[in-house]
Amino acid sequence: MSNRPETKPGMSIERLKMLVRERSKRGELPLAERRKVMDGNAQQFPMPDGVSVAPVDLGGLHAEWHVPAGLSGAAESQHTVLYFHGGGYVIGSPVSHRHITGRLAQAAEARILSVDYALAPEHPFPAAVKDGVKAYRWLLAQGHAPSRIAVAGDSAGGGLTMATLLAARDEGLPMPAAASLISPWTDLTCGTETYVSRADADPMIVPEGIREMAALYLAGADARDPLASPNLADLAGLPPLFIQVGDDEVLLDDSRHLAARAREAGLDVTLEVAPEMIHVWHAFYQMLPQGEAAITRMGDYLSSRWKIRAL
Repeated sequence: MSNRPETKPGMSIERLKMLVRERSKRGELPLAERRKVMDGNAQQFPMPDGVSVAPVDLGGLHAEWHVPAGLSGAAESQHTVLYFHGGGYVIGSPVSHRHITGRLAQAAEARILSVDYALAPEHPFPAAVKDGVKAYRWLLAQGHAPSRIAVAGDSAGGGLTMATLLAARDEGLPMPAAASLISPWTDLTCGTETYVSRADADPMIVPEGIREMAALYLAGADARDPLASPNLADLAGLPPLFIQVGDDEVLLDDSRHLAARAREAGLDVTLEVAPEMIHVWHAFYQMLPQGEAAITRMGDYLSSRWKIRAL
């Protein structure tokens, strides 16, 4: 049986929510099987036409270049998005998210470097953060100007985006032009109000399940560590942020609180709360019009920030 919801172009969000709920009733799979299922997205949700995939070794860290047709010139002269996939820090890979990164590459007219960062429980916190900084250092060492780089991620990858920026700032590295976050998981204390108020509305994130993922990732570390929960960090000195989150998400408050903290720190922040949308609705852009629209806005935002940094 396919693990992809039986969907078609133009599907309503109500229909999608129903299908996601039906799929979630199949029961919890062992972790190894969940990883296989998620990587199956590459077959179920294909990469957009005209986007190439090439493996790259970042000094022992695996990643993939996702490059849209039409880009010319040396790689370091082009705009680049350093991307961190979601999956609760325990599942997911560049393969599972190719359809998202491929579409974003087209929307932003940029190369995407999608990183296969270390997963828990085999590699608990802060291993993923170290890989994030390593990937960013690699780009800088290859000659990519910070003004031509953006960092982005979805869900746990959104949290890792923020943690990577914090760690890079603390190590004295120059900041990229912008960061873009999709439904970011930025508070691993998992105790915000929307864990209660959105529990019935959210068909994808189950509070008990995400708390288990947090425990696997932290492996006893303090959830209030700023690199685990960037909402609790001093965000001064970070680049402009573009945050998209669904109004029906358990993680809605993660984005609200992050935006508030960032504004307090003097950052330029754009927060979009999409009515009725679910966790990382962008992943369903091939049949959900709101997903396509959200990726387009994300691409437009990144393009605008690169233009500003070029002035």
